[in-house]
Amino acid sequence: MWKPDRSSDKSLFQQIADDLERRISYGEFPPGSALPSERKLADQLGVNRSTVIMAYAELRALGIIESQSGSGTRVSKYKWGATPKHTPNWHRYAEGGSFLPNVPFLRRIREALGQQPSLIDFASGELSGDLAPVEEINALMSDNPLATYLGYDDPKGYSSLRQGLVSYLNKFRGIETTDSSILITSGSQQSLYLITQCLLSPGDAVAIEDPSYCYSLPMFQSAGLRLFRLPVDRHGVRPDDIRSLYKKHRIKMVFLNPNFHNPTGAVLDQERRLKLLDVASELGLPIVEDDPFSLTAYEDSPPQPLKSLDSIGSVLYIGSFSKIAASGLRVGWMVAPHSVVERLADARQQMDFGLSVVPQKVAMQFLNSAYFEPHLDRLRSSLLYKRDLLIEAFRRELPDEVSFEAPRGGLHLWCKIIPEVNDSKLLEEAIRRGVVFVPGSVYGSDSGYIRFTYARPRAEEIGPGVTKFAAALRDILR
Repeated sequence: MWKPDRSSDKSLFQQIADDLERRISYGEFPPGSALPSERKLADQLGVNRSTVIMAYAELRALGIIESQSGSGTRVSKYKWGATPKHTPNWHRYAEGGSFLPNVPFLRRIREALGQQPSLIDFASGELSGDLAPVEEINALMSDNPLATYLGYDDPKGYSSLRQGLVSYLNKFRGIETTDSSILITSGSQQSLYLITQCLLSPGDAVAIEDPSYCYSLPMFQSAGLRLFRLPVDRHGVRPDDIRSLYKKHRIKMVFLNPNFHNPTGAVLDQERRLKLLDVASELGLPIVEDDPFSLTAYEDSPPQPLKSLDSIGSVLYIGSFSKIAASGLRVGWMVAPHSVVERLADARQQMDFGLSVVPQKVAMQFLNSAYFEPHLDRLRSSLLYKRDLLIEAFRRELPDEVSFEAPRGGLHLWCKIIPEVNDSKLLEEAIRRGVVFVPGSVYGSDSGYIRFTYARPRAEEIGPGVTKFAAALRDILR
């Protein structure tokens, strides 16, 4: 975000007035649109409110903006020509459409991280820069320059990557498949988006876990789907709950994250896995298995995916490199029947003519390199170290206020705040003190749960971050 230059000879208020005039002229703030309040803009820019008042006064004197009591400050509708013009009501358009915006808490978290880069970030569900294989990828790119031709590729994805994934899935996940049954996507969310848009219809009933990462994705509601909850305990979902939902609501599909579940960290019990597959085959019910975290298992062998036990083809399997390599690669995959792959590839081609071949080639080279398995070993040990730092900090700072179970893999610690607390007040106070997390209600839980991602902050930030959070919690509990 632009900030005024305090070393400039030009006054701060004049810099702000010039920047606003420029953004108005570019159409960022069309005629008639509201400008931020004086207090909010002052907070965003890190200046006194009086400085913003002077900048707004300058723009009012030029006729560029106008203020009315009770209506705030708006861009003048008639400044840009002698004859009144009718500008499209972009605000109404932005609020329209069928695709819903992110939930308010996530928008607030994104806004805070954009405005305060120094925040200790326990909210972003990704690896920190020191956990990504940057040096290895740079070496591979140096040794394997790109071909001269970079045209449109197969809509199902780069062929060599799909072939490499056949071996990867068999070796690391026990899944037998062919390259014609693999669709490359830009990550798990695109896989879910294609499924909700192309395989389901508005009004269809689907089952998702409770709590669930899916609750944070408005794409389900945007697709007009009816969501029904499958409670998650320490052993995952209960298969009989799926049968009950099918009888009551005729659910069309089940969405599960059975290995180191996001956000709780639970692992679906082996006996429940087998029974769940039996229920699905009995009902002819498809299961979408999202499996981003399995290879982060800290101490034991990674738990089997449902897909490896699926003998009749009930499971659509989703994976990605985001949680085991780098989210910026934007490379994921789906294993599905050939007819489904063809249908979704056709839809994706209509959207964007397929993914960029560059990150797909990088992912293929990394997957097939001698760097891959050593990277996984380092990743697991680093995540375990960060998890233990976070647990130690919570036990030191909030031994009686917060409860949790230590996850055996994944990136997140799911906590219950024992005293009754207001999610919104706690988040705002934490941001004020310099730390950010995700309230559990984002994932469908009742107020009083929180998700802390220990993969994103640096190790040296974890202790101070929990100290800041503890101070915020105690402050609002007073």
